[in-house]
Amino acid sequence: MKKIFIDGSSGTTGLRIRERLSARDDIEIIDIDPEKRKDTSEKKKLLNLCDIAFLCLPDDAAKEAVSLIENPDVIVLDTSTAHRTDENWTYGFPELGKAQFEKVKNSKRIAVPGCHASWFIALVYPLVESGILPKDVLLTCHSLTGYSGGGKKMIGEYENENHEYTKAPRQYGIAQTHKHLKEMKAISGIENFPVFCPIVSNFYSGMQLTVPLFKNQLADGYGISDIKNVYKEKYAGPMVKYTEDIAPDGFINTNCLKMKDSMAIGVFGNEDRMILVAVYDNLGKGASGAAIECMNICIDKNITEGLEI
Repeated sequence: MKKIFIDGSSGTTGLRIRERLSARDDIEIIDIDPEKRKDTSEKKKLLNLCDIAFLCLPDDAAKEAVSLIENPDVIVLDTSTAHRTDENWTYGFPELGKAQFEKVKNSKRIAVPGCHASWFIALVYPLVESGILPKDVLLTCHSLTGYSGGGKKMIGEYENENHEYTKAPRQYGIAQTHKHLKEMKAISGIENFPVFCPIVSNFYSGMQLTVPLFKNQLADGYGISDIKNVYKEKYAGPMVKYTEDIAPDGFINTNCLKMKDSMAIGVFGNEDRMILVAVYDNLGKGASGAAIECMNICIDKNITEGLEI
């Protein structure tokens, strides 16, 4: 039985991880005494006692937690942005290929992808890898997401306070400095940052993400069917799956995978103008589900063990 310590278990990501793991009989969750939550020595003891540590913390706190770990056998899954482009850490998106899966399986330091970065990388990486998109391509992208991704403060604004501004979708990250941009560029393999337009709206969780493309952005000789074929080959499930069923009536429901841990990929449009779309839950494959998937790989369990697909 593996001992699990969730550092930051009261946040949205930590709570979802705990919820998913609580029903498993191969996992023992060890908790810190609430009165010692800020006691560094107590936290250090638990971080070195556990087999697997989930860090659901702000960046600086995550770095501090890692510095406390002296036990070389502890597997760390960090859900913050602190280590996602650190060459000493493995990026936790095993669907990128067999080599990435093996890296996750054999790593003791895994950076769980950001919710926005997950879809961008899932859509763009295979096209750069296959040569369909040149590395110097200039891209734009947008997302529509539930408010739970903003943490407790934003959840409170939407659920407990009567703000007029929470009643309609709001675009943010308008200065083009969103914290996920760094990994979106680095992991996808492109040379230029995309123009990224995230939008938060009045629903709890779920994400719909889109990368629009013109024909002239593709490498010569490629078209929409080539993109579909690449996705079909790479994303056959169970966690990430290419499907043509996410727009049954010409509409894509942003929270159609709400409370699920999987991701659906689709391609729509025509040879001249097309859109690449990913749908998933920002707390599922966008956070907690991705972290548990990586844990399952590390301990030789089925990747969907304990997850909602």
